[in-house]
Amino acid sequence: MTTLHDFTPDGPDGTPHPLAQYRGKVVLVVNTASKCGFTPQYEGLEALWREHRAAGLVVLAFPCNQFGAQEPGDAAEIAAFCSLTYDVSFPVLARVAVNGANADPLFRHLKGERPGLLGIGSIKWNFTKFLIGRDGRVIGRYAPQTRPAALDAAIRSALAERGGIHGEGI
Repeated sequence: MTTLHDFTPDGPDGTPHPLAQYRGKVVLVVNTASKCGFTPQYEGLEALWREHRAAGLVVLAFPCNQFGAQEPGDAAEIAAFCSLTYDVSFPVLARVAVNGANADPLFRHLKGERPGLLGIGSIKWNFTKFLIGRDGRVIGRYAPQTRPAALDAAIRSALAERGGIHGEGI
């Protein structure tokens, strides 16, 4: 069975970033953009990261330019924006495509595990969130308009899990 831990996306500098390093952690994967109406969610994502990282939460941002060209910058510009504007300290990886023929393999997997409303296997917009349990399996998928703070209970529950099969999530 394929899990999050089987993927190795690129880091912001283009070097491999094996997700196996997060085995045993709860991971929140988010496709992000710097010029989106949901961009202020970086603040909430950072708050979740700071509150729960000692318990085993990892937040991973994947910048994406597929929705309204809202992430036009290169890796250095994206990193500077995240750091200077929202004091982001969680990992921001390389920009990816999340839909279409060139979709990153991780996002193809995540969409296959949790296709979204009506079983549609595409991502609707920036700041779609996937919560992954310690075992690397997708627990839930959350819409762009779902504020990070609304995931707190699900994150706490996932952090309390020590493995095994998870529920369907949201």
